[in-house]
Amino acid sequence: MRRCRGKFGARKDRAVPIVPFEGRVPKIHPTAFIAPTAMIIGDVTIGENASVWYGCVLRGDLDPIRVGNGSNIQDNSVLHTGLDEPCIVKDNVTVGHMACLHGCTIEDGCLIGMMATVLNRTVIPRDSIVGAGSLVSEGKTFAERSLILGLPAKAVRSLTQEDIDGSYFNTAKYVENARRHRLMMEEHAARTGLKF
Repeated sequence: MRRCRGKFGARKDRAVPIVPFEGRVPKIHPTAFIAPTAMIIGDVTIGENASVWYGCVLRGDLDPIRVGNGSNIQDNSVLHTGLDEPCIVKDNVTVGHMACLHGCTIEDGCLIGMMATVLNRTVIPRDSIVGAGSLVSEGKTFAERSLILGLPAKAVRSLTQEDIDGSYFNTAKYVENARRHRLMMEEHAARTGLKF
């Protein structure tokens, strides 16, 4: 484990699971929550109030990975890139448990369901939902506010405002949940002397 350093100056007070790669050091905003069993490797930037949960791997060894403000990458998810294919998760996005994002772009306000896979050069447009277990094959594009489902995934309908509001409510809950987990870890460290 190494101490996180970089432009944001994050986490100088404790070790976090980051690994520089060929001179590229992860940049983690001071308000971001990184679970102690996550791995953040190479050219990765994590924004304000974002969270990366237990067991996740974000491996920026080929191209950049970006996680936007308020976004959450839930337990056991994997983010990776291709050559000249960055992985971009914009603001207020929820990436469900065990999802795989590879060299794709997820625009603002999206929800990527549990165990969904989104492949290279695909763009999931603003305020869309990819259903749990869906496989979005390479190079796909969709209209904004789409519900995208299946193997292979297809847009099946436009989302309602209620659907979209639910996605934003979920991201806000995860910002609060990350705050609770950070507090729990700080309390544990104060009691035991062990830092995460």
